[in-house]
Amino acid sequence: MAEAYVEERHLLKALRWWDGFVIALCNPGFLIASLGFSMGALGTWGAVLLWAISAGVGMLQTWIYSETASMFPDKPGGISLYAHEGWRGRFSLVGPIGAFGYWIGWSVVLSIFGVLIGDLIQAQWFPHSTWSVFDGAVHLGLPQFLAIACIILVWAVNVFGIRPAVWISYVTGIGLLVPLVIFILVPYLTGNWHSANMTWALHGFSGFKLAMVYLFLFGWSAYAAEVCATFAPEYHDTRRDTTIALRSAGLFTLLVFLLFPLGIGGVAGAPPAATASGEFYVSDLAKIVGSGPAGVIIVLLIGSLFLSMISSTADGSRALYGIARDDMTIKQLYHLNRYHVPARAMSVDLAVNVLLVLFISSNLAILYMSNIGYVLSHVFALSGFLLLRRDRPNWPRPIKVGKIWLYIAAVLVVFNAVLVIFGITNPTLTGYGTWTDMGIGVGVLIGSVLLFFYRRIVQDKSHVTFREQVPAMPTPEQMALLSQEAAVAAD
Repeated sequence: MAEAYVEERHLLKALRWWDGFVIALCNPGFLIASLGFSMGALGTWGAVLLWAISAGVGMLQTWIYSETASMFPDKPGGISLYAHEGWRGRFSLVGPIGAFGYWIGWSVVLSIFGVLIGDLIQAQWFPHSTWSVFDGAVHLGLPQFLAIACIILVWAVNVFGIRPAVWISYVTGIGLLVPLVIFILVPYLTGNWHSANMTWALHGFSGFKLAMVYLFLFGWSAYAAEVCATFAPEYHDTRRDTTIALRSAGLFTLLVFLLFPLGIGGVAGAPPAATASGEFYVSDLAKIVGSGPAGVIIVLLIGSLFLSMISSTADGSRALYGIARDDMTIKQLYHLNRYHVPARAMSVDLAVNVLLVLFISSNLAILYMSNIGYVLSHVFALSGFLLLRRDRPNWPRPIKVGKIWLYIAAVLVVFNAVLVIFGITNPTLTGYGTWTDMGIGVGVLIGSVLLFFYRRIVQDKSHVTFREQVPAMPTPEQMALLSQEAAVAAD
């Protein structure tokens, strides 16, 4: 009885739209983590253009996801759960594949940003600390041990409930605005921005292919405003708060992803490969504001990366909780602790990311591995939106986007599917990903199917059906919740 009681707990409705927007302030951190590599490969003008295109696609997607979020206000887990609803009447394996792809895309943020924080700390305050320990796969130095400490700290912050995590996000989010302003505006005022530093490295068909692979990688960062949809069941007013959070986060992301690369690109040009993982921010800041203030700005930059880690574990853990709740993976993940957060799923995130730090050396390799499933989850979610329009036309939609968005969604499905194809078939093109990394990313998706079979056959003692019966209208419980949300919106 005690276990049943624990699993009957619900996520608390403790958020407003501005809380969702603050959680989505993790997005600039994603840009910060990948920008140096992209400027080196694409040229500074190429990076500006492709980051802006990717963020524009992400903004369009947030408009579409507002409709599916309003249709299922009881569904934690974000866009992968909407993909499951749209596809389960046609091919049920889309649910677990999309959900695990979505989860791994968010989960690996912890290892990527933990190491980046370690790199920044070493570059700013311990430049001569070059010791390392070899574990058989990776030479572990100060950045890796700092990364593991950050991962554990983020886990500890999140397991005590959503409100403590959000308040820390407010503090670090406000701090993030300082380095954003410095990199976006100040170089033009101080004369540190020079057009000679703006370069173009995309030429011919090889340049086009490289651009497509980088657009595939950028989706991991630029599409992330959809995180606001994951918390739909936790907003006071699901319809209003989810919509405003998604759309404001999407617009903010577009502006930052256009202006931040433009500002920093003109300061010093593309960074050398040795500093592209993040150390170049230290030298660029020293050029703009001097070495003294640069130390303070680095602290704020580290705080913004820590914010990204907090948001990521909150989002990824809810994805695991949501798919377990919908019978797509092992029952043990369908659990909330006494603070009404999915602590077991957070512990899975902790373990996975510590292992990634210990055994995978390149941040971009980790990103490449995770991004296969993440971009694929958007293909499933967008096509799921189209299928829901076709298969459940009478389902209540508190938010219903116009007909033009059906065509936009169809174009985005094709666009993202093409990016996945380029990404899978060209893992070595960036110089960081490998065929092994691609294999790990595909292996995660295969593992999701095996866990789905285990849940249905072993734990539920049922059988696997590849086409499920789908209701045309909500259950009485879902209808009551939709009516309740409508009443809240009316007030």
